[in-house]
Amino acid sequence: MEDRYGHFISYLRVSVTDRCNERCRYCMPEEVQEWASKDETLSWDEMLRVLRVGASLGIRKVRVTGGEPLTRPGVLDFFDALGEMRARGELNDLGISTNATLLPNKPRDGKGATVAARLVAAGVRTANISLDTLDRETYHRVTGRDFLVRVLAGIDAAREAGFESIKLNCVLMRAINEDHLGELIDYAREKDLLLRFIELMPVTTTEMLDESNFFSAGLAKKRLEEKLGPLTPRPDYKTNGPASYYEIPGSGQLIGFIGAMTNFHFCESCNKLRLTSDGKLRPCLGSHHEFDLREVLRNGATDVEIAAFFRDVVARKPKEHEFRENYVPARRMVAIGG
Repeated sequence: MEDRYGHFISYLRVSVTDRCNERCRYCMPEEVQEWASKDETLSWDEMLRVLRVGASLGIRKVRVTGGEPLTRPGVLDFFDALGEMRARGELNDLGISTNATLLPNKPRDGKGATVAARLVAAGVRTANISLDTLDRETYHRVTGRDFLVRVLAGIDAAREAGFESIKLNCVLMRAINEDHLGELIDYAREKDLLLRFIELMPVTTTEMLDESNFFSAGLAKKRLEEKLGPLTPRPDYKTNGPASYYEIPGSGQLIGFIGAMTNFHFCESCNKLRLTSDGKLRPCLGSHHEFDLREVLRNGATDVEIAAFFRDVVARKPKEHEFRENYVPARRMVAIGG
């Protein structure tokens, strides 16, 4: 599938739930969250059908997200089915985005020492893990939960399980974790993990971009260079996203910056769509456009009609996101999928 701007769409982010065991300030507002009901949420069979059609159209990378995806009952069996698709060559890359709190647990089905090991056995190869600070009090402040010890245990479980790639994602927040970046770099180097710093986006509330909250990737880079020395650009190093990577002098460690707000080339290589847990297919995170695939599925659509739906959504993919244009969020990040 190719959009109007020459982007080949090969990546689908699939949110399997809008539920989460944390309450991150940039993902979920403080007011009461309205959760999707069971009937509103796509069943596992519906999601698998969408993914099989997507794979027939060139989707090769799938990342399962939430909310926290591991909170949904049956998710490990879902990963088994995705792993079978990967084994058949229908998918090349299968990953998860998680807060890591449940990775060290023993799977309910008893298959594997930890949930992390169970995921790897199912065919999951990459994990993106949220980690905004190593300070326990700050972590509690950001997430609303005192789970830092569990997160660090989850990261260790992921390393022991043998994921091919583990990335740590740190959301930059002024006056909250702007002084914690060096500690995160040291931790990532010690654990041999790739760390990326991500700018806040106005997905949940517009207040995220207030001067009291927003801390740009450029300023983070400047602060780090004051301590570490000049960072060397590494344009040759690419992952499946818009991060710009740099090498730290002396250690050779790589770190990434993801600047949706300040990088005006951010959307140039976008190759993804998003499927929300309630069945909306979104061509862009930073656009209000979303299209109701659940209704199409439940009205008896054929696979051919679902494929036509995919192509129609791709044809509507915007050239770039709308976050810089006084964007007013209509859905919380937790409902869209990380």
